[in-house]
Amino acid sequence: MNNKTAFVWDEKCFWHFGGNYALLAPVGGLVQPMVSGGLPEAPETKRRLKNLMDVTGLSAELALMSARPASLEDLSRVHPAHYLDAFKDMSDNGGGELGLRTPFGPGAFEIAALSAGLVCQALDSVLRGEARNAYALSRPPGHHCLPDYPNGFCLLANIAIAIERARALGLASRFAVVDWDVHHGNGTEAIFLERDDVLSISLHQDRCYPPDTGKTDTVGTGAGKGCNMNIPLPPGCGHKAYLDAMERLVIPKLQQYGADVVIIACGFDAAGFDPLARMMCSADTYRCMTRQIMDITDGRLVAAHEGGYSEVYVPFCGHAMLEEMSGSNIHAPDPLADRINSQQPDEHVDAFHRSVVDRLLHELQSGGVL
Repeated sequence: MNNKTAFVWDEKCFWHFGGNYALLAPVGGLVQPMVSGGLPEAPETKRRLKNLMDVTGLSAELALMSARPASLEDLSRVHPAHYLDAFKDMSDNGGGELGLRTPFGPGAFEIAALSAGLVCQALDSVLRGEARNAYALSRPPGHHCLPDYPNGFCLLANIAIAIERARALGLASRFAVVDWDVHHGNGTEAIFLERDDVLSISLHQDRCYPPDTGKTDTVGTGAGKGCNMNIPLPPGCGHKAYLDAMERLVIPKLQQYGADVVIIACGFDAAGFDPLARMMCSADTYRCMTRQIMDITDGRLVAAHEGGYSEVYVPFCGHAMLEEMSGSNIHAPDPLADRINSQQPDEHVDAFHRSVVDRLLHELQSGGVL
């Protein structure tokens, strides 16, 4: 097996445009346009991650590659024809919006298919032994997208498309998805809720987005019962709470399930400077969570980029994760570490957060998930 880390990206994914918004508010009336324009799901967080990797030299240590767009056959394993046809038609005719908070411009269908293709390539590279692990800088993201309804900046279900393609090719039969984006991975959950061949785990800020999903009592149905695990964490919990939840909830479930491959739905919006959430993770949090998973997979994993909306801080979170994945000695010092570390919960609040994880553990055990 090749021991390199694959980094799968494409400049065209940076060209996706989400319309003239001010954060989540359409401009006009009393809402003044922002200088940067558009939705917070903008290209600069991802572009600046790649730029930081180039500047530090980390890019040169990785196996950089692009990919073909996911084929219509690949997309159709997850999304019905009527949705794909409507998306393509609107994309070809200047863009618009089909779902909730998913505006797009001309050519978005092809860019979204390319984003899904990047995740397909990353998963293929690991399952074929061409890379030890792989990171897909996918944009637009995918974890909120339902089969027939785009949602929360997500136009195609990237990870689900990659999983179904790998299964169809006979590359693996049992998959685990760990979604640590700060928003609940409702799309991935919905797609696999009735199946036992995909374990879906989501750590997220409680009732952030979507506000009506992500509860611990959604454990899967039918054959999939026990294969869906939600970990809703309270706003403001930071580094220790995330690592505690990983150690006591996520890692035991992964070990119990025994997937052929672990895929991380990798959002960096639980970080302390994100405009769309209220968590307090740092770049080191993502480094440590990556290490926790690598320790039980012998370093073998796939990451698909999801959310994260701080142009300044996302690059350092991503760089820290890729340092850990690749085992590189190149380090990008976190310029905001002192600020985030000084704002971490004190020992009394940490004790409360540990009691939250205790309660979640009890609820998940009662629901038959752990």
